[in-house]
Amino acid sequence: MAPGSEPTDDALMAAYAQGNTAAFEQLYARHEVGLYRFVRRLLGTALAAQVDEVFQDTWLRVVHARASWAPQGASFRTWLFTLAHHRAIDLLRKGGREVALDAFEGEGGEPWQPEGAAWQHWPAPASAALHSEDLAFWRRAGERLLQCLDQLPLPQRSAFLLHHDDGLALDEVATALEVGFETAKTRLRYAMSKLRTCMGAYLAPGSIG
Repeated sequence: MAPGSEPTDDALMAAYAQGNTAAFEQLYARHEVGLYRFVRRLLGTALAAQVDEVFQDTWLRVVHARASWAPQGASFRTWLFTLAHHRAIDLLRKGGREVALDAFEGEGGEPWQPEGAAWQHWPAPASAALHSEDLAFWRRAGERLLQCLDQLPLPQRSAFLLHHDDGLALDEVATALEVGFETAKTRLRYAMSKLRTCMGAYLAPGSIG
């Protein structure tokens, strides 16, 4: 490591495994905001009271795995989100909720319709397409987007959040969700299609990498 350079996540985990608690504190500070946001939006309004529990349990799993953890082609951040996703599924199932993990969940039968009227109060399609700022477009939609996210099946919501909110590449999304690349891409396409319908605005096709 060059003098003055920031240690990698892998280096910090290795140091933590050797008993360096300051290394864990640095990892926590580096990923705290992103992980908490992911958990909060993944659980949605119905399970908002359990966000802190899932967030804390995820870090507890990191602590327990410190001696055995080793890089296996996935970044620490991707692994961290995988742990959080597992914990969220556990919580949903513990609460008696059916958690369908099929990429095509929700695609059969009648066409999907959002709860309530589509939202019609955002920039015109040409504006969104012209600037190609899909992530900024969705973020600026704020509370309405969070309502629409709540309506997505968990597999599609997870893929959208990891890719568009947390910036993971599609192959990293697939790794975090423990599915094939094409399955991750399919889930993301369904999520984007449903969110466009729910938001009542257009996001240019092809913006999914």
